[in-house]
Amino acid sequence: MMLQHIAWIVLFAPLAAAALIALATRRDDRLSAQISIAASAVAFAGSLILFLAFDRFELAWSWLNVGPLKVDLGFKFDALSGLMLLVVTGVGTAIHVYSFGYMQGDRSFARFFASMSLFMFSMLGIVVSNNLAQMFVFWELVGVSSYLLIGFWYERPAAADASKKAFIANRVGDFGFLLGILMVWGLLGTVRFDELEARLRTDPGAMGAAATVAGLLLFCGAVGKSAQFPLHVWLPDAMEGPTPVSALIHAATMVAAGVFMLCRVFFLLNVPDSSALPVIAWIGGGTGLLAALIAVQQDDIKRILAYSTLSQLGMMVMAVGLGGPGPAMYHLVTHAFFKALLFLGAGSVIHAMHHEQDIWKMGRLSQRLPVTCKTFLIGALALCGVPPFSGFYSKDAILAQGFEHNTWLFLLAVFTAWLTTFYMSRLVIVAFFGGPKSSGAEEAHESPGIMTSPLIFLAVPSVVAGIAGIPGRLSTQFGAAAEGAHGPAGFAALFEPFSHSPLPAFLGLLVFMLGVAAACSFYWGAKEDPLPSKLGWFARAMKDRFYFDEIYSALVRLTQETIATAAAWFDRWILSGLMVRGAHGTTELVGRALRLAQTGNLQTYALLLAFGVAWMLFYALVAR
Repeated sequence: MMLQHIAWIVLFAPLAAAALIALATRRDDRLSAQISIAASAVAFAGSLILFLAFDRFELAWSWLNVGPLKVDLGFKFDALSGLMLLVVTGVGTAIHVYSFGYMQGDRSFARFFASMSLFMFSMLGIVVSNNLAQMFVFWELVGVSSYLLIGFWYERPAAADASKKAFIANRVGDFGFLLGILMVWGLLGTVRFDELEARLRTDPGAMGAAATVAGLLLFCGAVGKSAQFPLHVWLPDAMEGPTPVSALIHAATMVAAGVFMLCRVFFLLNVPDSSALPVIAWIGGGTGLLAALIAVQQDDIKRILAYSTLSQLGMMVMAVGLGGPGPAMYHLVTHAFFKALLFLGAGSVIHAMHHEQDIWKMGRLSQRLPVTCKTFLIGALALCGVPPFSGFYSKDAILAQGFEHNTWLFLLAVFTAWLTTFYMSRLVIVAFFGGPKSSGAEEAHESPGIMTSPLIFLAVPSVVAGIAGIPGRLSTQFGAAAEGAHGPAGFAALFEPFSHSPLPAFLGLLVFMLGVAAACSFYWGAKEDPLPSKLGWFARAMKDRFYFDEIYSALVRLTQETIATAAAWFDRWILSGLMVRGAHGTTELVGRALRLAQTGNLQTYALLLAFGVAWMLFYALVAR
């Protein structure tokens, strides 16, 4: 009973904070921030208690009961939701504390924390949902929250446009997701996860030939939220929001919701009649490679990290498609910590550089920002997959999954890992080493403790999360499907990848060394990027993001705008002109003519009568 009370507190504490700030304390910035931070900390403490107790349970209140459709408001706690709760609340609390320092002086300080708390509630609702309908409701709430936070500085046109772009791109994916939910309900008669799983366990072929279509429609939700090709274009532009928003939404939580959803509904994708998983694997792998290539030629520190996030999400989706929700979820957890660390580190750099984000205007920040540099380096090493940092173990699990199931995707993932090391080494060398490239770099100073302490906090799991026994937890959820996320914890886990899957492990280390060597040869001491002169048009294509935005704009002009122009012409000249105004004009003319005949003059009426009689006589005697 105690765990049940804690569960509801975890879910509703951020909502209570958002409501309290919006309704009562929005004029008191400091109190509003404290309420939001306290609610996030309470949710984290409750999640930690649930995680340590590890007592699987499910709570449900009847919500909708319309004919055969029964939907609960539920709280599902298992290994999957337990890990995700820790990620969302733990990383979220660190980012809340960081935001208290980063957002100081902003005129909408209280609104920022109210929006952050609303987002936390929405994300937690996705994590603990026990049915597809409830998940979709919170899915859309996350979309609203991200719209508010990305466009937080709405007075800037770029931020307003980015929020609209993110909202619309996600609605495209969510439309497919909704159709998938309806199809699953139509085929299996329920939306509850436990009932769906039990039905398919009893009758694996219950979805029949529609299994592939239903699986791909559900995957559309992940394509939108996790920014997979072809809806990947919204995530980099979303960097227009404040840096803490980038860390919370676009590194650790919102974009990970798509991968989490795929892991939650994996049993719906992995049925005998479905061919959805290979499609998912190739889209994930292709997105990972595409984003990594684009990151190589970005100069904005936040955009480099944004494309890195896209690439890593692609690797997680690829792992799911290869039948490995365990490795995907393992990498999701470790990635959340070190990518949030990297984004917050980038925010510290931007704060020190007076909001300059171009890495080619930085340099020698390792001396000016020692704490930020060391923690950023930890995050970068974890992202590049260097032992004993957490990213090595989770990345190796994905490489092992590819090695066992698809050679081509394995080679693609290895090349993506090399690109990851190359562009992250480029970022670190250019921004933190070499000579200062601007007066801002010469005058930079370390961020205050309220901002550096969350960096130190996140650096710890970025180092140790890989050997913390996460795969063991996941094996209780996915069984054989978590096999790639190898098992022991503690010291025994340090060398486990080299015995479990030695070739992927050693190959991962080799591409790391090659990536660092290549980056050093190109960028150590460089004043400008030498790649454009060496790669020519391909470097320009990477810098311009392979022109996807331009292609989409052209498609919109050729389709939506053409149809809209034709519809406007038809409405103006046919409907409004010919039909509406034509009927109106004809009626008016007839009325005017009749009005001329109704003069009230007796002589006129007698004359008209005479003309009428004459016409009748003419028609009767002559015309016939």
